[in-house]
Amino acid sequence: MKAIILAAGYATRLYPLTRDFPKPLLEVGGKAIMDHIMEKIERVSLIDEIFIVTNHRFYGHFVHWESQSDYSKPIKVIDDLTTSNEDRLGAIADLQFVLEQEKLDDDVLVMAGDNLFDFELTEMVHFYQSSGTDTIAAHEMDDIDFLRRTGVIQTDGNGKVIAFEEKPEQPKSNLACPPFYIYGQSTLPLIKQYLAEGSNADAPGHFVPWLIRHKEVHAYKFEGKRFDIGTLESYQEARALFARQN
Repeated sequence: MKAIILAAGYATRLYPLTRDFPKPLLEVGGKAIMDHIMEKIERVSLIDEIFIVTNHRFYGHFVHWESQSDYSKPIKVIDDLTTSNEDRLGAIADLQFVLEQEKLDDDVLVMAGDNLFDFELTEMVHFYQSSGTDTIAAHEMDDIDFLRRTGVIQTDGNGKVIAFEEKPEQPKSNLACPPFYIYGQSTLPLIKQYLAEGSNADAPGHFVPWLIRHKEVHAYKFEGKRFDIGTLESYQEARALFARQN
């Protein structure tokens, strides 16, 4: 299994912090957000290589970070060659960019580079192995305003995903779907097909409603906190929480 971390956004909502610095390398609890993520990936024995896709503006920052890191799994930083929010590829197109450039033909764990989370990725991988289907993460959230800002799924009694809606005005469930996905080897060609049909290449969740029409997908339900560092307020909230914990 390979891990692909999507880190090519320009984080305009966090300006001026991220005008000249990538959001995933911002500090929380004494280390970069990316280091929190890497520590979780390190514990997944099945993952043997990690790819971080970023943009041309921030490529050097990630290369420097990688050169200073000391993780056991090999890390490759990939430049998607974009230089601004206006010419960005979008998360799903970035994923396809990595798949094509690296000629990947393996199961992949795909995640955003700006999320802090309590649950263990090892548990999600075990769920994926036991379900035998593509797997997306989900957690219960009763804050209606939060649900309106994220992907929301519906599942049947066996945890199979039967509906997905991105940022719904009227959420049909309380199951929020953060950007953590495990796609099997046989699903990778479908990403190219999805993009070839002219589908939305931006937020990674947009692929899910299309995918569930073609394949069975199950939700791994986790408990615990998850921070999407999307605004200055959420960043300060995460920093304050981690400061109290330390």
